Amino acid sequence: MQQLDWLILSVTLLFIVIYGVWKTKGSKNVEDYILGNNETPWHVVGLSVMATQASAITFLSTPGQAYHDGMGFVQFYFGLPIAMVVICVTFIPMYHRLKVYTAYEYLEQRFDLKTRSLAAILFLVQRGLGTGLTIYAPSIILSALLGWNLTLLNIVIGVLVIIYTFSGGTKAVNVTQKQQMFVIMSGMFITFFLILHLLPNDMTFSNAMHIAGANHKMDIVDFSIDPETRYTFWSGITGGFFLALSYFGTDQSQVGRYLSGKSVRESQMGLIMNGFLKVPMQFFILLIGVMVFVFFQFNPVPLNFNPNNKVIIEHSIYKKEYNVLEQKLSKLSEDKKEINLIYIDHLNQNYDNPILRKELVTLSNKENDLRDQARELISKADKKSETNDKDYVFIHFILNYLPKGLIGLLLAVILSAAMSSTASGINALASTTAIDIYKRNLKEEKSEKHYVNATKFFTILWGIIAILFACIGTLFENLIQLVNIIGSIFYGTVLGIFLVGFYIKYVKAKAIFWGAVISQLTIFYIYYLDVVSFLWLNFIGAMLTLLISLLIQTILGKDGEVIA
Repeated sequence: MQQLDWLILSVTLLFIVIYGVWKTKGSKNVEDYILGNNETPWHVVGLSVMATQASAITFLSTPGQAYHDGMGFVQFYFGLPIAMVVICVTFIPMYHRLKVYTAYEYLEQRFDLKTRSLAAILFLVQRGLGTGLTIYAPSIILSALLGWNLTLLNIVIGVLVIIYTFSGGTKAVNVTQKQQMFVIMSGMFITFFLILHLLPNDMTFSNAMHIAGANHKMDIVDFSIDPETRYTFWSGITGGFFLALSYFGTDQSQVGRYLSGKSVRESQMGLIMNGFLKVPMQFFILLIGVMVFVFFQFNPVPLNFNPNNKVIIEHSIYKKEYNVLEQKLSKLSEDKKEINLIYIDHLNQNYDNPILRKELVTLSNKENDLRDQARELISKADKKSETNDKDYVFIHFILNYLPKGLIGLLLAVILSAAMSSTASGINALASTTAIDIYKRNLKEEKSEKHYVNATKFFTILWGIIAILFACIGTLFENLIQLVNIIGSIFYGTVLGIFLVGFYIKYVKAKAIFWGAVISQLTIFYIYYLDVVSFLWLNFIGAMLTLLISLLIQTILGKDGEVIA
């Protein structure tokens, strides 16, 4: 990194923190600190909701996901717009009518304190893990590629977030996310057009899409009904719908964003904005990954994008074997470049040569085979090494091919996204702990200032916990998948509780509590067996909670319970 990159990176991050503190300091009551005094306009609600979901993992992992597997991951989001409509019609009016600070307050009014506490604790567990991961994910990748100290980077990201979240609560999170989304999308658009510029001179965007299509990177929709296939149209519409419904409807990190809206209508408009823009945004980020793939059809590509693995191999007995694979890949890259240039020349003459398309697929298969052999050598050299390099693809491109200044901007994008999602997570964890656990179980009444200070204390506490988790975390699989896996394990049960509360008045407190407990234990076991894609856990968890609670209530009888 050059001095200009450091300057852009430092100024961007410091501006966000200072702006957040300056605009929002001085909250005097709980409503102001947790709900932002209900002054947030709809467009800020929409941007804040998008920024909360769009963590650094999104911008590090999603392009790498597309580089390896193509555009199919976008199916994961197909159920989201439908979920936004359901939440706007059912959840938002209910929350505003009851004037709640958190989503879980509703559950005590509908069921009892045990059910409220259970849902709140499930949220605290999964969001606590998820928030630590939003810090850890960019830290481990940036530390590996830039040589930065991992622990120090975790602490820096965490402390920057704690400063403005502690100072201004929900309002600080909202106003800073508006700036962060501007930085994020500006950086991604600049990167996209720069990749186009870096491609061979006679190559059009249409040519690039043909090359991507020939390599099966543009296979967007898969109608397979195999439950073990991770991303399909059906898993996106069902599992993705239930995940989005639970995440946006019951997760306080998202509920807190739209509870701060000026009115029911402003909150609804913010979520509808997210419903309209989220799928195109994810499509665009995946498309950047596909464009990176096309770029590497004409430029040298590493055998494994994770630099840690190169170090492992260099100090192992498998060094020579690995070097032989690198030489083969280098020769293969030259062949790919030559065939792709001929293929482009034919495309420019309006002829999509089928023989050349087959040759491109053959070369890609040979490259994948070399990568598989490399992963085997890396695993032999160190069984604990992470051979999956999807999370390193995009940052490798940024650091090696972007001009100075733009590297600093893209790193600011990644760290801004990390701060954005981490701030929402910490703010939600603190609000839930203060309102649903601390205040609800306090015997004597306290002042507004006391609860503001308590929420600030929990902000610092959860910030420290998130940093500690980030410092001891371990990387496995693709990070964006890991975040969604953690959510899917817990979200279905919590969503099931809310669906029963909203729509099935017959079910009372004891039935829903034990139905949720049994459902959650069953989901743990199903995940352990690994018999279905994680997306289906959302649907299964919600349905199990609903059906088991109905069964228990039927056994108890209509009047078989007195609500506590």
